[in-house]
Amino acid sequence: MNRHPYLRAYMAGALLPTWFMVIALAGFVIARLVYQLPVPIERMIAFPMAGVPNLWGLWNLLYLALALKNRVGLGVWGALLPAVLIPAGLILARHLGILMLTPMLGLAVLPLAAAFYYLVWKHLVGFLNEVVNVA
Repeated sequence: MNRHPYLRAYMAGALLPTWFMVIALAGFVIARLVYQLPVPIERMIAFPMAGVPNLWGLWNLLYLALALKNRVGLGVWGALLPAVLIPAGLILARHLGILMLTPMLGLAVLPLAAAFYYLVWKHLVGFLNEVVNVA
């Protein structure tokens, strides 16, 4: 099963954040429509819904394409992703006028996010990579 390994790596990487974003969107919709919370969902959800799953898929694809398996563990590679996502989210939030995080808070959250991503990538994305035979 060596056909299209990059496509399979992309799909394995994008699966988890896609599922999470569907659940998050449902929560935002319920909060907005049922509980009448004034959450600017239109501006807040665009980057996570479009960007994060694609970045996860591309990050997993890069891991395979750069042949990092023997040099860097998948968990460590995944722990580097928040260093891309948090600054990108802060820049986008600043331009959209929905600053919920300050740069200092973003720096404070970075180690926690890196630890969380390490575990998710090591165990869950690693499992999905094995399922699609790109591990």
